[in-house]
Amino acid sequence: MAVLPIAVALIWVVTTRHYHQVVDVTVVGSGPNGLAAAVVCARAGLSVRVIEGQPTPGGGARSAPDPEYPGILHDVCAAVHPLAFASPFFRDFGLADRITLNVPEVSYANPLPGRPAALAYRDFERTCAELADGASWRWLLGPMVQRSEAAAAFVLGDKRSLPPDLVTSARLALRMVTQGSPAWGLLRGEDARALFTGVAAHTISQMPSMTSSGLGMMLAVLAHSVGWPVPTGGSQAIPEALIADLLAHGGEVVVGEEVTEPPQGVVLYDTPAKALLDIYGDRLPTRYAARLRGLRTNPGVAKVDFVLSDEIPWRDSRLASTVMIHLGGERARMVLAEREIASGRHAEWPMVLAASPHIADPTRIDDHGRRPFWSYVHVPRDSPVDQTEAVIEIMERFAPGFRDIIVATRGVPASQLAEHNANLTGGDITGGGNSAWRALAGPTLRLNPWATPIPGAYLCSAATPPNGGVHGMAGLYAARTVLHREFGVKTLPSLAP
Repeated sequence: MAVLPIAVALIWVVTTRHYHQVVDVTVVGSGPNGLAAAVVCARAGLSVRVIEGQPTPGGGARSAPDPEYPGILHDVCAAVHPLAFASPFFRDFGLADRITLNVPEVSYANPLPGRPAALAYRDFERTCAELADGASWRWLLGPMVQRSEAAAAFVLGDKRSLPPDLVTSARLALRMVTQGSPAWGLLRGEDARALFTGVAAHTISQMPSMTSSGLGMMLAVLAHSVGWPVPTGGSQAIPEALIADLLAHGGEVVVGEEVTEPPQGVVLYDTPAKALLDIYGDRLPTRYAARLRGLRTNPGVAKVDFVLSDEIPWRDSRLASTVMIHLGGERARMVLAEREIASGRHAEWPMVLAASPHIADPTRIDDHGRRPFWSYVHVPRDSPVDQTEAVIEIMERFAPGFRDIIVATRGVPASQLAEHNANLTGGDITGGGNSAWRALAGPTLRLNPWATPIPGAYLCSAATPPNGGVHGMAGLYAARTVLHREFGVKTLPSLAP
């Protein structure tokens, strides 16, 4: 199925602004979860409207041209999508048949000071062969790599029904316990320990913890089974595919409109749970409002995008074929950095996640040979500090001469990220949701975490299980709840192209 170009979709949106007409379902926010919920409801035969505050839809999966070099496309939030093949929603939706997903040979890597980098190849055996203690890496991940679909079903499940493969789920849970506790020392080899710690740091949480080990295990397993794909044309390709399907089933998308009052009818919020405080005010039940106010806030990230004139001069030449790089150094240094930001202090050597998407998608190189370089820096929440120089200094340690190939830099401090996406308050890309407890309970302890005590109001964001990531599963579970409770639909519609 051909994807409707986003420009065409936006023309349709802008020219059909009769959105005050009541619809069956309104979705506030157009991130992957909100769009997933919208697609499911529209395919069930409901009239659906998505309202987005930004001028373009997509939320954390948007892409935007560089302001000075329009041939360079920067990914606004996520650049690499480890869950694109693993997500049951995307699999049923046929995402891989709608857009081109490029899988690099190396899923991710950790440069290490004074020694060769540690690389997580798509080839599991090759990874084990290059590590100092490959047998330990094989013990940690081997059983789940062979059953990655079952492992993904456990991690991305609704946590309210039995996983399909209890044996694989039990093995994964056991490994999560070891890597989420002081027993994570059972993984041997400094290179292997750095390789796991770097991927666990995607959670932006202190380590070891069940939060970091849960997502770290899942991402590492997928790195060796289905790989970490990069969409051709940038991350925007994912919301474009979802929007095209929504429009094809009668839905509509409104952009550039901030929601400050509750829309009429049934509403799904692809927002942080705390956003309900502003939208509903004193109409919220008192106890529920108090619980929302009491939600813990998470550390943030600063974003730094680069335009480069040439390939990065890595000391370890193997990194030249790597898209995703974890620039935190050894395990002890990464642990210290995450502890510092959790305490509200900037780390001397912060955790940096970086990506060269053009390695997997050469269309990202413009006619003059320029290419994008994407980076996130873990910082204290609401930090006003531009981290551009910090990224350059860390890159120079592993790629001397990096500074010389920089054409332009675009730094956005954590304190300003919400200007690009209202969900990223204070730089918190998890929406306040990423934790082992929140993956089970949701933002407040409820039997159904996608429902709220507000009649007709539901949450479909990363604040609900299974938490953060571009996977659409929170949207799917929220839509399932809405269809059943509000419209009496007990069977989900087909999502096939």
